Amino acid sequence: MELLDRDLLLGFGFRWLHILVGIAWIGLLYYFNFVQVPGLAAYGDEGKARNITVNQIARRALWWFRWAAIATLLTGLLITGQSNYWLDFMNGKDVGHDVAISTGMVLGILMAANVWMVIWKNQKIVLANAVNVLEGKDADPNAATAGRRALLVSRQNMIFSVSMLWFMVGSAHFYDVFSGGLEGNASSAWTFFAVAMVVTALLQLNALGLFGGIKAGNKMLVIYESHRNAIITSFVLWAVLWIASEVLLG
Repeated sequence: MELLDRDLLLGFGFRWLHILVGIAWIGLLYYFNFVQVPGLAAYGDEGKARNITVNQIARRALWWFRWAAIATLLTGLLITGQSNYWLDFMNGKDVGHDVAISTGMVLGILMAANVWMVIWKNQKIVLANAVNVLEGKDADPNAATAGRRALLVSRQNMIFSVSMLWFMVGSAHFYDVFSGGLEGNASSAWTFFAVAMVVTALLQLNALGLFGGIKAGNKMLVIYESHRNAIITSFVLWAVLWIASEVLLG
């Protein structure tokens, strides 16, 4: 049976699982940003319905969200272990493919780190506060700030996701095929990679509040203040990185 073939299982099987759990992860990321957050905002700052939703629905969704992120990361690393294209620009072959997948991988790893180290860390405070409020206890004064931090980084992950998926999928289906390979050379590949990483780092630091804090009104945070702004920014980022790849690798 072909399905039991070791090479097929390690090659195709890990990729299939990677895509499967990745759909769950990114699907929940979009659910939070496009559905839950705008929906809960309609309740305002009060209402028992808001607290029940946060405590009962969000808790379950966040469980699947964070473990789907881990599963996506682990299956991706297993795929990488079967390949030799991770930052493998120096051999002069498949440069476009290798730099594309490397860029996508860094974005994916950063997004998974954001899930566990920022989003979940702060959402635990929000969820605990929801329980306290439902039980008639005093609200945690840190809950609003924690929720704000989680929101900013969640929207930054959404912004990253468009480019991450582009370079992940495009490594085989665009940079190898439709674009004629975009071979470039080791120097141009490293230049593009450096540009992509600098842009990524600046956006990540911005979402963490290092350029003026996390309070509303900070002009640097306007891209996160609505899911519409975040969607626009995600495609602006994609366009910048795509054009950079065409110029530097073409």
